[in-house]
Amino acid sequence: SMPPEMLLKIFSYLDAVSLLLVACVNKRFCHLASDNGIWMKIYFSHFPAKRGIQKNMFLRKEIVSLSCAVVEDRKPGYWKEKYILKQIAAVKTRVMQLVKTVDPRTGLPCKNQKAIKASGLSWIIVLKDKNEKEHVIEKADLSFQDMSVSIFWYSTRWPCLDVLSTLKLFGVMPLLPDQSRAPSKNIPRRRTLIAEYNLFHLTESSVAVGCDKLVQLFSLNPGLLVGLWKESNEIAFVMVSLHYHQLLERSALGFATVQYVLPPNKPVLDDVDPEYGLHDYNLHLDMHNGKHMCMCGTFENLFCRKGDIENGYLKLTVVSLKDNTKHIPLTGTVGLSWETAAFKGIVKNCYMMDVTVLDETQKPFWCFSAPVCMELSSKVSSLYDYMGHIYATDYADSEGKVCAELVWLDETKEYFIISLVLYISTKKVNNWYGTNY
Repeated sequence: SMPPEMLLKIFSYLDAVSLLLVACVNKRFCHLASDNGIWMKIYFSHFPAKRGIQKNMFLRKEIVSLSCAVVEDRKPGYWKEKYILKQIAAVKTRVMQLVKTVDPRTGLPCKNQKAIKASGLSWIIVLKDKNEKEHVIEKADLSFQDMSVSIFWYSTRWPCLDVLSTLKLFGVMPLLPDQSRAPSKNIPRRRTLIAEYNLFHLTESSVAVGCDKLVQLFSLNPGLLVGLWKESNEIAFVMVSLHYHQLLERSALGFATVQYVLPPNKPVLDDVDPEYGLHDYNLHLDMHNGKHMCMCGTFENLFCRKGDIENGYLKLTVVSLKDNTKHIPLTGTVGLSWETAAFKGIVKNCYMMDVTVLDETQKPFWCFSAPVCMELSSKVSSLYDYMGHIYATDYADSEGKVCAELVWLDETKEYFIISLVLYISTKKVNNWYGTNY
């Protein structure tokens, strides 16, 4: 029953975030909290106009009453929309400045952590059950590596796994990211769908990565790891590893229901030579347990001749079994560490693998971050330098495969990578270069 003039007077003392929250109360508040007079005042207090224009604006604001009338013959909500878009553009400009600096080893921006903080970006998972009810898990722990960020969720109130249908991963950004207040789920935010995973028959349809005494790990592409309690087969934790390559775009430029589609590559037309094959490629490889690095290596001048193309793949040999000068040791405990409110542990013989392949122009060509496991091979080491058990690690997606062999040395209690081969899909290469291999 309060007159609109009184409500507008009250709303005129609120900041932008508070106005957006008030607008969620009901239709009347939404209409009044979008008043052009209020938002024009907010807009020019944050983005002052040039001196001559600013003077005229202040004169106009003095004679414009805070009412439901349209200011300056603008449509309702014009200055509100203009202010929000200006704030988003300002933050985007800051973020783009931060990601301009590229690490020459990885070909990726080297200030990703600062860029994520500047954008206010965070991530949530939404579990949907068979009755279409959504369960939102907000709080997450972050761990930053050279090429990826690992996001870890745990809760004491996970829904029963048997009733769950999907898990959705969203990037979440504040609608007004330039505010000085700390990020909170109580401020206006927008969601961007990054990935959607099917949880039907999780234990039967997905890949079992490993287990310890308490949990069993299951992997789903891209980069999802689900930990289940062995006793009850219920969710203990969820971990997602996101590669930095176009991470901000995937997390911010899509929509709540549609994933962001990466733009096609523009091929270097004067360097396409199907007869020669791939050449001058670089690989940066990280192996970590989600928090600590086991191995970090850069391999340059990789190539694949025409004769190495078979079965729909181009072969890039990174570490050769016969060349022991390039064999690489892994440091520390190889395993995936996990932690909940009450328990923590490490699942051995599995790890997170981060891969960035750069083409001859040093552009990211194939990138992923995913959990992988090490399986005991039936092969016996025939190398004089290594007498121990052989383990194999294989990863595959729609763009390629990674095949690695490691040997365990009992004397030094460490793993050595003795073979590492990349297989790039010819379909991926043809799409990248617009040619035909």
